[in-house]
Amino acid sequence: MEIGYKLAAEAFGPQELIRQAVAAETAGFDFVEMSDHFHPWLESQGHSPFVWSVLGAVAARTERIGLATGVTCPTLRYHPAVVAQAAATMALVSDGRFVLGVGSGERLNEHVVGREFPDSIRVRQEMLREALHIIRLLWKGGYQTYEGTHLRCEDARIFDLPPRPPLVAVAAGGRDAARIAAELGDGLFATEDRPEIMRHYREAGGDGPGYAEVPVAWAPQEEAAARAALETSRWALTGWKVMSELPNPVNFAAATASVRMEDITETFACGPDPKRCLHAARRFTDAGFDRLVLMNAGPDPDGFLDFYDRELREPLKAMRAAVTTG
Repeated sequence: MEIGYKLAAEAFGPQELIRQAVAAETAGFDFVEMSDHFHPWLESQGHSPFVWSVLGAVAARTERIGLATGVTCPTLRYHPAVVAQAAATMALVSDGRFVLGVGSGERLNEHVVGREFPDSIRVRQEMLREALHIIRLLWKGGYQTYEGTHLRCEDARIFDLPPRPPLVAVAAGGRDAARIAAELGDGLFATEDRPEIMRHYREAGGDGPGYAEVPVAWAPQEEAAARAALETSRWALTGWKVMSELPNPVNFAAATASVRMEDITETFACGPDPKRCLHAARRFTDAGFDRLVLMNAGPDPDGFLDFYDRELREPLKAMRAAVTTG
């Protein structure tokens, strides 16, 4: 089992994210994961820098910690050939520490280039399949051409390839996406602690790691932690079907206007009690995930990193040992 730290790209600017990644390495995290967004979910979050620039700078400033996108949509805003090139370069500049997380995308980010975001989940998954075929093809080297139903790649070659291609973790929330992860990915990425997600992945032949985001919110008082999560992270309670369809932050603000403090405390492990965070992590390990990303929605990232170092690192290491031996 590995423990990651979520770089909240919608809540902080690029320099601060780089600083947090360096601090996360010092605190003992195994990897950092950063979303690949054009917009934040809410205007109150206020940020959304370019993930590839930030992670490139993180790679240059760190020595050990892994890096991951969580997740990139390689179909509309980016052509898969561009993602294949970007990921290959990240693997090189990080000395093999990079994991490419991919998914079928959200309207919030993909509509900005003026291309239609498909209403059909089936079409979006077909596009993701074709994108993964293109990425894998280009990572083989040489000039490559691909003709799909939705995507094309013509006479393209990536000249700088790593000795080994990056691990690809495919986002999944149900059976069909889990099957794509098993067939075309090296691992699975999820945001819910539902055991059936990993079960579908394993039944389809997937034998790679399972990445999952654990919602926590640290502050010295539980109420302060919950209020911060309500202000910046209530979008997480809308569910994937809503999250994938809304086009702009104003729509997320309207869709989450009725979210209450008690809704937040039911979803996020809020406050300074390490037992609550460990219980939240245990829900995901019990569901079969072994790459846990702590997604802190609290107001003080440095306080959370110190909390992790003092209160969580050793208990999570013991949990890791139990998961590994079990």
